[in-house]
Amino acid sequence: IFCQLGRTTTKTVAREEYVPVGDVLSELGDWLETDGNADYITLSGSGEPTLHSRFGEVIEFVRRESSIPAVLLTNGTMLSFPEVRDAASNANVVKVSLSAWDRSSFEYINRPHPQLEFERLFDGMKTFRRQFKGELWLEVFLIWGVNSVPADVKKIAALAGEIGPDRIQLNTAVRPPAEEFAMALPRRHMEEMAAVFDPPAEVIAEFSSDNGTGVRANESSILSMLQRRPCTAEQISEVFGMHLNEVSKYIGKLMRTDR
Repeated sequence: IFCQLGRTTTKTVAREEYVPVGDVLSELGDWLETDGNADYITLSGSGEPTLHSRFGEVIEFVRRESSIPAVLLTNGTMLSFPEVRDAASNANVVKVSLSAWDRSSFEYINRPHPQLEFERLFDGMKTFRRQFKGELWLEVFLIWGVNSVPADVKKIAALAGEIGPDRIQLNTAVRPPAEEFAMALPRRHMEEMAAVFDPPAEVIAEFSSDNGTGVRANESSILSMLQRRPCTAEQISEVFGMHLNEVSKYIGKLMRTDR
């Protein structure tokens, strides 16, 4: 729901050579021979890079032909497969994503392929951590009113602790998302949630002067939140940074108008 590229139009779990790996290596080799200067060489793209059946060969090429660290950005869905874990293990840095805490939240937030299961994804991440000798980074993407309630963030933090990444990064929807209701958290709330993680997370969202204040509490924003998921008054208070008495006033008005 938060992808800045919009809704995914084609969902697949088939691992194929979607782009000829020879073309990628040729272009990369040419670049290395000309200027070839960068902080990292990153495998990403408009899609999941580990779905490419030969992505490991690109990582091996980078490690063999360059001193630039190879980075893999992945949603982690394919790490349940041993061959994917083996290929990914050659990277210097692997960054995975975790923004849910169970099957229901995973399906709502990530809208995965029907064959993908949250439990298998999570187990794959833990298994990969045990065999990976490089740096494992974990990105947690928080969406206002969806997975930003402190109790839910604590659940994600507990899972992150089981994975054991070297770094944890918090992000939010500061760019236009796939769904209009996927709104950014205020900077203050992001910083508070960062302290929930162990080790403490770093906030990497690039707030500008006009998007750092977050969502204002009013009848519409509270109703929008409740339409997506049931919440207690305490949870609404935590998300908006409001006093419980103020929350009660809004809820009372919504109930009186049958909304």
